[in-house]
Amino acid sequence: MDKLSSLTRFKAACPFLGKTKTSTLRTLSTSSSPRFPSLSALTERATKCPVMGPALNVRSKEIVAGYASVAANADVDKIHKDKGVFPPPGATVEMCPHASAARAAAQMADDLASATVKKGKPKTVAEEASAAGCPFHAKAAAADAPKPAAAAAPKKVHSGFNYESFYVNELEKKHQDKSYRYFNNINRLAAKFPVAHTHTVKEEVEVWCANDYLGMGNNPVVLESMHRTLDKYGHGAGGTRNIAGNGAMHLALEQELANLHRKDAALVFSSCYVANDATLSTLGTKLPGCVFFSDTMNHASMIQGMRHSPAKRVLFKHNDLEDLEAKLKQYPKETPKIIAFESVYSMCGSIGPIKEICDLAEQYGALTFLDEVHAVGLYGPRGAGVAEHLDYDAQLAAGDSSLPIKGSVMDRVDIITGTLGKAYGAVGGYIAGSDDFVDMIRSYAPGFIFTTALPPAVVAGARASVVYQKNYVGDRQLKQANVREVKRRFAELDVPVVPGPSHIVPVLVGDAALAKAASDKLLSEHNIYVQSINYPTVAVGEERLRITVTPRHTLEQMDKLVAAVDQIFNELGINRTQDWKAAGGRAGVGMPNGVDEVEPIWNDKQLGLLDGTTPLTLREGQKAAVDTQAVVKAREVFDPLLGPITGPLQATRTTHLQYELVTRPKPRQQIPKMQTGGVPLNVDIPVPPPSAAISA
Repeated sequence: MDKLSSLTRFKAACPFLGKTKTSTLRTLSTSSSPRFPSLSALTERATKCPVMGPALNVRSKEIVAGYASVAANADVDKIHKDKGVFPPPGATVEMCPHASAARAAAQMADDLASATVKKGKPKTVAEEASAAGCPFHAKAAAADAPKPAAAAAPKKVHSGFNYESFYVNELEKKHQDKSYRYFNNINRLAAKFPVAHTHTVKEEVEVWCANDYLGMGNNPVVLESMHRTLDKYGHGAGGTRNIAGNGAMHLALEQELANLHRKDAALVFSSCYVANDATLSTLGTKLPGCVFFSDTMNHASMIQGMRHSPAKRVLFKHNDLEDLEAKLKQYPKETPKIIAFESVYSMCGSIGPIKEICDLAEQYGALTFLDEVHAVGLYGPRGAGVAEHLDYDAQLAAGDSSLPIKGSVMDRVDIITGTLGKAYGAVGGYIAGSDDFVDMIRSYAPGFIFTTALPPAVVAGARASVVYQKNYVGDRQLKQANVREVKRRFAELDVPVVPGPSHIVPVLVGDAALAKAASDKLLSEHNIYVQSINYPTVAVGEERLRITVTPRHTLEQMDKLVAAVDQIFNELGINRTQDWKAAGGRAGVGMPNGVDEVEPIWNDKQLGLLDGTTPLTLREGQKAAVDTQAVVKAREVFDPLLGPITGPLQATRTTHLQYELVTRPKPRQQIPKMQTGGVPLNVDIPVPPPSAAISA
């Protein structure tokens, strides 16, 4: 019998349980309390119960280990008897909502009790319950004992299969294997990036796990473009691309993306999940006898796309070229083959061997399908991704030309997919490749044909973001410099970070419960939001905190993050790097004959560390820099549709964004003093005056 079914057995004894629907109980038991993320919403509600409240107050300093230690307590036992609650012999914690709540809520009870006192203590038990929002006491504040439970609204009953029971059992499986996902209420603030507020507007937290990698979600020229487009074209697109939603903004964005990757064409989807799913399923269905070769760490969108076609799927070990070649050899060269892989693997930070996979694809007659979702905007001189970055100097010299650089890695990749929802701060996904390939997907993929087009304002914001990043490398440089610094600090404290050459900072925990506990403590005790990553996103035993560092995080925020993680590792007894070494290693940490550090893909020259052009890490109170030249370029592309615009940026109408326009620095003769690890130490920055055409 699952836990929820056990709980519902007490509906006759508990008025709240008797009145509340099972589906509501399920929601409450699986949703985090907004005020105290370590508690479920049901647990917090239990602390306000006239029966459970006194018990929690008594036990607030203990973490209760079992049912007997709660229910056998004289105070709690008396409360149960007074209220007519008689748990059966041999009952467990899970079988009594009061005891179960006590065990989970003990550590938080003082805080909850204090909050109740501040609101004023009612005179009676019923008044106390009513003030706490107890539905069955709302109209009986004068009575000390709870009224009999009203009859619950009848549920819709299907003759035959029990659908509701099926839903409950499936959810219980997620709880049993620790893969149930909890969703925190986080509202990112445009004027305070990377700060957000929780469900309460006044409760602010620092966000260290969002995929808005560069803060482009609140870049002023992006918001200005969206405002202007919204005023001219309205909110929605009006339909699918085939009917009424194929606007000039969409076509211009696709041309911009094709230019970014120096490909013939591009096609925009509602998300990159849809782009990957629709493209791979269409190819696997249409190519006769197609065989997919898929890296074992590929994203779910790619896996589902392959599964949604009749094509055979062959897995090869992560980044293992020998294993891939051995499996390619088993099929004739004439057999249609697609090698699907990623450039940056987001949960471990590893980078795919793109050039070498292209070599194998050409040798064995396969197409290459490269997912650059966690790389576009972040790598390369124009932000086209890792494939561009591998030929950095040549791609930089080619400028904004749409012509491919023959023989370059990016040119050799047949199909590139990317997202607009991460480094570009918008929403949507896309594919880029040859004209005929893109036209075929446009003509056959249901995920494109039957979906309403993205809103014009969103498309405009995405294009402004792409153009801005094509013309300004400073955000990428500063992000990578900040990543180096955070990794260096963790290494000094023996905090285990899965080694990798990319911007991903995966802090290994190695246990699902500990990972969630660490995430909860960071949020509730330090106002730092880092989501835990558990199975099935990562393997069991490799649970982690995935930290994402942005160019907008300050040195003071880094100090706070590192100190908080170190403290929580001590409090929860989480393994350090040396502990993993002693245990034989895990997930690349402390492995025998392994490496603790991996050479980052951004070298010192590309970061501007050799000539002193790296933007400097922000200090508390400083405004983020917005590049004047990139703003001009991003504005110009909208002249044909929105008309030319000069003067101050019109990014916001009601709030002041914390930014200032600057001219990019020239190479300096004297390099600024460096922190350990090669990150520029922030000093007072001389800010050149903005141009006459643009001002803050």
